[in-house]
Amino acid sequence: MFINSAQRLVAAAMLSTAFATGAIAHHGWSWAEADQIELRGTIEKISMGGPHPTLDVATADDGVWLIELGNPRQTERSGFVEGVAKPGDQVMALGNRSQDPKEKRMKAVRLTIGEKRYDIYPDRIKTN
Repeated sequence: MFINSAQRLVAAAMLSTAFATGAIAHHGWSWAEADQIELRGTIEKISMGGPHPTLDVATADDGVWLIELGNPRQTERSGFVEGVAKPGDQVMALGNRSQDPKEKRMKAVRLTIGEKRYDIYPDRIKTN
């Protein structure tokens, strides 16, 4: 089966749009509220992959939240690396929640696990 130039062009445009949409969805802060909240819970799952490492955190009153961290290098610079936390650990996340009140999603600026703090976005922390 031959694919003509027009079909290739359409396919390339669709692929470019898909990648661009994904990049916009995962970068920036425009989707998050300006005010910061503290979220406490139990880590259910940790993913250290890109574009951003994430935690699934189960809270006592509000179900499971998706906590997005910085890009992998930035998260690593904060000291939050593979092995410092595991499912079952208690965590306090400070960050900016999604503007969509139905979405249980936060961009964390700081994580606290036990006595250890991981300042992922130190310049964005509004409280100490």
